[in-house]
Amino acid sequence: MTGTSTRVVTKPGRDTRWNRLLYGIGRQLVSNTLRIWTRGTVEGKENVPDGAFVLAPVHRSYIDTPISSWVQVRRLRYLGKDSMWKYPWIGKLFTAMGAIPVHRGSIDREALRRCLDALATGQPVVLFPEGERKDGPEVHPLLDGAAFLAAKAGVPIVPVGIGGSDRAMPRGAKFVYPHKVHVIVGEPMTVETNGRGRASREQLNATTLRLRAELQRLYDLAQERVS
Repeated sequence: MTGTSTRVVTKPGRDTRWNRLLYGIGRQLVSNTLRIWTRGTVEGKENVPDGAFVLAPVHRSYIDTPISSWVQVRRLRYLGKDSMWKYPWIGKLFTAMGAIPVHRGSIDREALRRCLDALATGQPVVLFPEGERKDGPEVHPLLDGAAFLAAKAGVPIVPVGIGGSDRAMPRGAKFVYPHKVHVIVGEPMTVETNGRGRASREQLNATTLRLRAELQRLYDLAQERVS
């Protein structure tokens, strides 16, 4: 973003009955339709915790966001570019659907606070640890965001491999192809801390390296299922 961009300020979306209802309707229309169209399957649902957690999927396609909701029925919270909130009524819809606006290009402490608030109330947060969408069979070096957020909130990280989404909707595609997609949910990972949600740089780096290795394993397996 340029220095002349205007930052959008919105109220955090609470897990109200109305928001859960709207999320459920949206999930039925978008995620479930997508699952039928791509013959989507999910493996490892037993690894999903009952409480709050950070869901950390690989990111190869725009449809990875709705695909992430296949892992459970509960409302998930997502990070989205704050420009999506440019128009108030659309912003309210995104917020109700679980999105949290984030300002790219700098550390967004408000987005971090909202993620922590969501986790504190038991709502899972989806964070793509590779950052933006990537290409290729290798999991790219990860950002420390997932490890930092999990340590701060005292919740586990749940790694997720998504196979086939890059062929169902590759970069530049205008629509989704009926290519099979398979999702594998890994076992939850904990972050070592020094107490009270504080982790050293070495502890965060170690967790991020473990997460990358596990994501690579899950991604390879998921891709094998759809090849």
